[in-house]
Amino acid sequence: MMVDTQIRPSDVTKFPIIAAMLDIPRENFVPSAQAQVAYMDAPISLGEGRELLEARTFAKMLDALDIRVDDEVLILGGNLGYSAAILARMAASVVMVEEDADMARDAEQALAAIEADNAVVLNQPISKGAPKAAPFDVIVIDGAVEHLPEGLVEQLREGGRIAAIFMERSLGAVRVGQIIDGHLAWRFAFNASAPIVPGFTAPTKFQL
Repeated sequence: MMVDTQIRPSDVTKFPIIAAMLDIPRENFVPSAQAQVAYMDAPISLGEGRELLEARTFAKMLDALDIRVDDEVLILGGNLGYSAAILARMAASVVMVEEDADMARDAEQALAAIEADNAVVLNQPISKGAPKAAPFDVIVIDGAVEHLPEGLVEQLREGGRIAAIFMERSLGAVRVGQIIDGHLAWRFAFNASAPIVPGFTAPTKFQL
């Protein structure tokens, strides 16, 4: 029902996305108290100001990124592992970075339960990425940003893509960037909103 009423009506029709979302039990990647509402058409609170993105928003991000079977993917702020589970079905390998130790542990267990052997979880600062595992073909920021920390884009290889929800006050827009001739070029994809991922808030400007 989630796929038929939320994903397909949002013009997401790529078979790998549909197949992964049909295959992955979304209720396994939310707190047990939220399992009954895992498929609702709204963000799901994970506590501590974190949310599981709406299924339609995440699906449209994947559609805009054009995930390929040989892609090496980095997920920043993967929460309880749902995005990693989906991408593990679509790409060659997934590295998920989550700085909340409890979330990282639960994500690792949930991914192991579905035998996502090509996905690993790193418990470390989200904003640093995973430089030791770089370069990547795709970076997915699982939430919103106000700015991108220095050094993050350098973890993309030539031709690599990155997607994030950029927030300006209460308004958000998903943008997709691609490394072309060593430079990052951005394009607008669609409007969406989400909480800011830890480490991705804009630096405070000093004012007299």
